Amino acid sequence: MSLVLGSGHSDGPNASKFQGDEKFKVGRKNANFHPSVWGNHFITPSPDDLNPSPQMEQRASELKEEVKKMLGNVKSHPLQEINLIDAIQRLGVAYHFEKEVADALLRIYNEDKQGKYESEGLHTVALRFRLLRQEGYCVSSNVFIKFKDEVGNFKETLAGDIRGLLSLCEASHFVIHGEDILDEANAFTGKHLKLALPNLNSPLSSLVQLALELPLRKSIERLLSRYYISIYQEEDKRNDILLEFAKLDFNLLQSLHKEEIREISMWWRHWDFGAKLPFIRDRVVECYFWILEVYSEPQYSRARRIMTKCISLTSILDDIYDAYDGTLEELELYTNAIQRWDRSIVEQLPDVMKLHFLALLDAVDKFEEELALEEKSYRISFLKEAFKEISKYYLIEARWFKAGYVPTYEEYMSVALVTCGYKLLTLISFVGMGDTATKEAFEWARSMPKLIKAVSMVNRLRDDITSNKMEQERGHVVSSIEVYMKEHGGTYEETCTKFREMVADAWKDINEECLKPTAFPMALLIRPVNLARVIEVLYQHRDEYTESTHQTKERISLVLVNPIPV
Repeated sequence: MSLVLGSGHSDGPNASKFQGDEKFKVGRKNANFHPSVWGNHFITPSPDDLNPSPQMEQRASELKEEVKKMLGNVKSHPLQEINLIDAIQRLGVAYHFEKEVADALLRIYNEDKQGKYESEGLHTVALRFRLLRQEGYCVSSNVFIKFKDEVGNFKETLAGDIRGLLSLCEASHFVIHGEDILDEANAFTGKHLKLALPNLNSPLSSLVQLALELPLRKSIERLLSRYYISIYQEEDKRNDILLEFAKLDFNLLQSLHKEEIREISMWWRHWDFGAKLPFIRDRVVECYFWILEVYSEPQYSRARRIMTKCISLTSILDDIYDAYDGTLEELELYTNAIQRWDRSIVEQLPDVMKLHFLALLDAVDKFEEELALEEKSYRISFLKEAFKEISKYYLIEARWFKAGYVPTYEEYMSVALVTCGYKLLTLISFVGMGDTATKEAFEWARSMPKLIKAVSMVNRLRDDITSNKMEQERGHVVSSIEVYMKEHGGTYEETCTKFREMVADAWKDINEECLKPTAFPMALLIRPVNLARVIEVLYQHRDEYTESTHQTKERISLVLVNPIPV
C-alpha cells in the first residue's frame, strides 16, 4: 500500500468473500518503518521563522505592484509577454496575478485562433502552446507540423535549438489522446536533450536536467519554485525586480507554512502517535509537505490544516490494517466501529484502535464546529462517508492477504483504485475550501469521475511499480504487478513497462479533463491534478513517503526549513 488512502462504495466487491467467525492472525511481518527524521524541529522554531519583518512585507508589496505594471506594459511584445508569464508561474508568484495572467492568455488564445503567430520559431510556438493548454484552452497540436521534414519526422536541425527543445519537451506533457505528434515530440526532445546535456553550461544545463527529471506538468509548485529561483538568478536576461519579489514571497509563504506545520505537529504530539503506535509511519511533516503541494496559497491555510490531519490519520488507519499484527476479528471490529461513527463504542476497541478512533472523531468534530459557523457543515457527511468506505476496502485487502487469495486484475483494481486514496483526498481537499466547493462538487468527486479515476490510476500504478519489491518482502497483499503477470503473462520488467504506458494514458485523461469547458472550475480540478503530481515526485525513484530519509528530507528542507537569501 505504501500510503494507502482512499474511499470506496459502501459495499465493495467481494466484501463478504471471506466472512466468518475465524479468529486468525493477519500475520503481517514487522514493517520496521524508520522513526520521524524531524523530531521537535517544527514545534520549536525560532521567532524569526514565524514573524517576518514589516519591512520585508512592505518591500514585497511594492515589488508586487512593479510586476503588475510589467504585465500591463508587455502586451505589445508577444514573446516578452509569454516569457514573463512563464517566469512568474515558474517562480511561484502567479497566484498574485491570476486575473492579469488569465486576461492575457485569453487575449493570446483569441489572437492565436486568428493565425497571428504562424511565422514564429519553436521556442515561441511551444511555450505559447503550453501556457494555453495549461490554462485549459484546446489549442491544436498541429502548430508543430511545420517543424517536421518531408517524411514526417521532426527536423534534425532542431537539435541545436536547446531552448526550443526545452519548450517543446515541456509542451509535450500536455498531450491528450490521439496526439501522436506530441508523443513523437516527447521522444525526440528527450533524446536530443539527453545527448546535449553533458555539453551545456549552467543555468541551461540545470533547466534541461529539471525538464528531463521533473517536467512542469508532473512537478510540484513549491519545490519547483525553489529550484527555479536558484536557476533564474543565473539567467543573463533575468528580471531582477521579479527575482527579488519571488525570493521575498517564497520566504513570506514559508513563514506561514512553518506556523501551520507547528500547529499540526503539536496536535500530533498531543496524541503521541509515534510512541503509542510504534508500528506506524511517523510522517506528519511529510504529510504536510504532501498537502502543501495540493495548495500552497495563503487563502488555503484552513484547507491545508484539515487535509493534513486527515491524511495523517488515514496513514495510521492504513498501517493498522496493513502493518499492525492484529487479528481479522479486531480489524472487522474496527471497521464496524467506523461505520457506526459512535463515540460510545470506543471502549470495545483494542487500545491501538481506540487511540486512533478517538483522534479521528475529535478532529472531525472540530472541523464540523468550524464549518458550521459558515453553514458548510454538510461537507462533514462526505468526509465521514469517505472514512467509512476506506475502512471497508482496507478490510477486503486484509482478508485477501490472510487467505492467500489472488484476485483477478479487474477485481484487484476495483479495490486498489479506492485504497490508493485519491478519491478520499480529493473529497477532503474540498472540505476546507471556500464557496467554489459546492455540494455538487462533492457529489461529483464521490462518483469517481474520469479525472479522479485517472489520478487514482497514476497513484496506484506508480506506487506499485516503485514499492512492490519492498512490500512483498515484508508481507503484503499482492500488488497489481503480480496480479497482472498471473493473468496476462510476461516478465516483471515487461509488466512495469506496460504499467508506465498505462500511467501515460492516465495523464492523457487528466489533460483532457482539464480542457475547457470543464465540469467544475479549475480551482477545484487542480486539486486532484496536484495530487497526481505529488505522486510523480514522491515515487520518482523509490517510495519517498515511507522511506523519507533520502530525497524527501532534502526537499522538505528546501521548501519548509531554509529561507532563501535575499
